[in-house]
Amino acid sequence: MTVNLTINGQKIQAETGQTVLQAARAVGIHIPVLCEHPALPPDGACRICLVEIEKQRGLQPACTFPATEGLVISTHSPRVMDSRKFTLELLISDHPLDCMTCEATGDCTLQDLAYEYGVKDSRYQGKQHNYPLDASNPFIQVERNKCILCRRCVRACSHINGVEAISVFYRGFNAYIGFGADGRMQDSSCEFCGSCVAVCPTGALWPKMSIGKGRPWQVEKVDTICSYCGVGCKLSLHIRDNQIIRVEGANGPANHGWTCVKGRFGYDYVHHPDRVLTPRVRRYLLEGVKKPENRESRIENSKGGTNLDSLVSNFWDWVETDWDTALNIVAEKLRTKRDTHGPDSIGVLTSAKCTNEENYLMNKFARQVIGTNNIDHCARL
Repeated sequence: MTVNLTINGQKIQAETGQTVLQAARAVGIHIPVLCEHPALPPDGACRICLVEIEKQRGLQPACTFPATEGLVISTHSPRVMDSRKFTLELLISDHPLDCMTCEATGDCTLQDLAYEYGVKDSRYQGKQHNYPLDASNPFIQVERNKCILCRRCVRACSHINGVEAISVFYRGFNAYIGFGADGRMQDSSCEFCGSCVAVCPTGALWPKMSIGKGRPWQVEKVDTICSYCGVGCKLSLHIRDNQIIRVEGANGPANHGWTCVKGRFGYDYVHHPDRVLTPRVRRYLLEGVKKPENRESRIENSKGGTNLDSLVSNFWDWVETDWDTALNIVAEKLRTKRDTHGPDSIGVLTSAKCTNEENYLMNKFARQVIGTNNIDHCARL
C-alpha cells in the first residue's frame, strides 16, 4: 500500500510504514543525519534531520516521523536551516576543533555538516568535557571528547551483534558512552567486531592499527573476500603504499557490510616479517643429510669429530626451494606412503581459507588419486 505526499514541491509516493527520511531517500532528496544509520533502528537523538511539515506546530525528526497521506514537507526552509545550524553550533561547543590532526578528517559526518552549514566555531562558550584517551584495548581507540552521543554504537552493538556491551551512562551534560558496567572496553562483553567503529560518525571510535597510517583520500580501496572462515564476508581493504592500513566490511551477500574481529583487525599477517613467501623443505629431504639413528651411531659420529648438536640441527633446518621441487618431494612421499602402508594410512585436512572449488579438488585428490575417504575440514573440528 502506498501513500501520497509532497516534499519540496515534488509529489512522491511512499510505502506504508516508511519514515519521511526513507521516503525522501527513495527519490534522491537529501536530508542530513547524524544519529541515523540505514541498518539501525531510528533513535531521533541528534535533531539534525528536522523538517517542516504543514499543520505541525514544531519541526519534526524525519528519521522517526511516519510518511502518511497528504503530508506537505519542506526539508530546507529557513526555519529548518536555522535549527540545524543551531544544533551544530551546540555540538561544536563541546567538541575538539583539531581537524588538522584528527584521524577522521575527510571521513567525519560532523565535519561535513559543519562545512555545509558554515559552522566554524560556536557562539555558545561554556564548560567542555576533558575525558582521558582510552587506548587500553588492542583494537579500538576510544576518544570520548569527540563523541556526540548519537548512540549509533549502542544500537549497532545491540541490534547488529547482539552483545549489548555499550551503554549511555548518566544523563544531561554528564552523559557519556561506556562499556559493560562502566569499565574498560576489554573488560566488558565486547567481542571487538568493530561494528561500533563502522557506524561512528566522528573520530570517537577509531581502529588503533590505522592511526597515523593515512588519510581517507590517500588510500585506494580494494574489495576482496575475508581469508579466515568459510562464511565468505566481503571486505574493503584500504591500501596505501602497497600496505593494508585498514579493513572495513563491504556490502556482500554473506555479511551485508559487517564483519567480525578477525576480518576487521586480523590483517597484520599479510605484511608480517615471519610470513613464509617461498616453499621450504627440511634439509634432509633436499640434500640427503641423514639423522643419527641410535645412540651408538651418535657416539661414533662424536668420536669422529662430528658435532652432534650441529648434525641434528642441520637435519631439521628449513631450506628455501622452488615450487616444482617442493611439490615433487610431497608427491614422492605420499606415493611411497600409500604404496607401502595402503591409502588409509594417509589423511587429508582441508581449509576454510580456501575456496569451495579448491576444497572440492582436494576431495577428488583424496578419494580418486590417493584412494582414501580420510578427509576432513578445519571448520568442522
